[in-house]
Amino acid sequence: MLWWALAAGGILGSLARYGLSLLQPFMGWPWATFGINLSGAYVLALFLTLALERWSLPAAVRLGVGTGFVGSYTTFSTLVLETLHLVVRGHPWEALLYLHASVAGGLLLAYAGHQTAMGWIHRRGQI
Repeated sequence: MLWWALAAGGILGSLARYGLSLLQPFMGWPWATFGINLSGAYVLALFLTLALERWSLPAAVRLGVGTGFVGSYTTFSTLVLETLHLVVRGHPWEALLYLHASVAGGLLLAYAGHQTAMGWIHRRGQI
């Protein structure tokens, strides 16, 4: 019965990613995918920390938001494809920078999302 939450979240997340990608088409540096993946890392860590540490959310909500929405909003395959495009177009150092910045930035923003949630929990006692 959880499939509907996953499907609904997936539809909304992929539509959000598509809409944001239209704002900044690929023109050299893949800013749209970079921003989408970094913001997704922050949101996922923030949401799951709150969901697991403070809120008593049904599994359908956790699955729909975490795996469905954020999972379809972020995109590893596009990151890899855009990295490959940079290499093929003769920009291997930009490709390496993009790949490392995406992974390091994602880790930093996931940590920031977790810390933000924990700060809210400790300051307010409840969210």
